[in-house]
Amino acid sequence: MQDAPPIAFAHVGKSFDGGRGAGPVVAVNDVSLEVAAGEFLAIVGGSGSGKTTLLRLANRLIEADSGSIRIEGEDVRAADPVRLRRRIGYVFQSGGLFPHMSVAGNIGITPKLLGTPAAEIAARVDELLDLVRLDRSQHRDRFPHELSGGQRQRVGVARALAAKPRIVLMDEPFGALDPLTRDALGDDYRALHRKLGLTTVMITHDMTEAILLADRVAVMRDGRLSALGTPSELSASGDAYVGELLRTPRRQAERLRMLLPRDGAA
Repeated sequence: MQDAPPIAFAHVGKSFDGGRGAGPVVAVNDVSLEVAAGEFLAIVGGSGSGKTTLLRLANRLIEADSGSIRIEGEDVRAADPVRLRRRIGYVFQSGGLFPHMSVAGNIGITPKLLGTPAAEIAARVDELLDLVRLDRSQHRDRFPHELSGGQRQRVGVARALAAKPRIVLMDEPFGALDPLTRDALGDDYRALHRKLGLTTVMITHDMTEAILLADRVAVMRDGRLSALGTPSELSASGDAYVGELLRTPRRQAERLRMLLPRDGAA
């Protein structure tokens, strides 16, 4: 299916056991959503809204109870889960690096599992370190505990891109970083997304980050898709919850306009 969207959710549902005799907890409730080729989609919502569950369903880290999920036209239920995950890049919140492996080992792990020759892996590691703006000679042989949070996230992005995926899933990738590092890494990833022609889905609780980085924003609430659109389309939405989410970036923008001198003048 050449023209199939890279990611398509159709009436997807997922529940978890509530435990201690409680009924099932509905995490994702009848969600239908398509992500276009080359699109950067952000999924926002509060804790328990279902956004991370939706992401994990896409590469079968967990299985859907109902509906269908297609990756590049293929139903994920018919795909080998290991092969599926190796063709989709995944960036975790804290980098998710293997602590016993060097930076080069972490970045090269997926190509190694795919049987890529060692010389090709070494070249790919160097290429990716350049791409994520980490000095090869300084970082190649370091271990995760020797890196800053921002450096670990850059290695996490490099690892996600190592097998040249067309699709990248990101789970709160910049949430634990300081504001300056977060801003720089967000901009750098957006540039990589464009340069490499990726399709990216990013989970975030930060509406400002979603607006600044994404082409479209999907709003999740109580397991349902509340709204979907470009930042300007969401701005025109009459949905009360969307309005609540937009209030913070709007208030921040107003305060910045008041507090910062215009045109950079002192």
